[in-house]
Amino acid sequence: MLKPIKRIFLAAALTIGGVIVSPAHALAAGYSPEGVCGAGFGRVADSKRAVKTYSGDIFGYVYLLYNRKTGYNCVVTIKTAYVGTQTYTSATLKTQTRRVRDEPVRTASKTDGRKYKYYAGPVKLYAKGLCVKYSGTIWDTRRDAAIATGGRNTWGNCG
Repeated sequence: MLKPIKRIFLAAALTIGGVIVSPAHALAAGYSPEGVCGAGFGRVADSKRAVKTYSGDIFGYVYLLYNRKTGYNCVVTIKTAYVGTQTYTSATLKTQTRRVRDEPVRTASKTDGRKYKYYAGPVKLYAKGLCVKYSGTIWDTRRDAAIATGGRNTWGNCG
């Protein structure tokens, strides 16, 4: 059995080691979709999709949020892989516009994409009464970069 003083040193060493081993993950955990999008935004039905590679590796998640007061949607892609390392990361939001007579449905689209350490976004578009699509991408750090994608490619969350 360990003496009390040895237990204290062991606990301290394990605690310090845990902090040193994963500071990037601790920082990334501090980012929430609501925090990135801002006050008044809340997650909607079908609001979280994995951003994954063709082989199924998950690099992060893309989130869809809505602000009932302003009528704006918000999309953010938060990394869970390569956290703290600048890799290409994007968040995209598309909205349908109302159909005018017999014209085809038009869309509006906005993307935030470049090398980020933790997340891409927030991307905001007015969408009260409109349908939306959303997506996110995250690249890995290797020269033959695997690309992870996710989101919803069909119109939804209408209204």
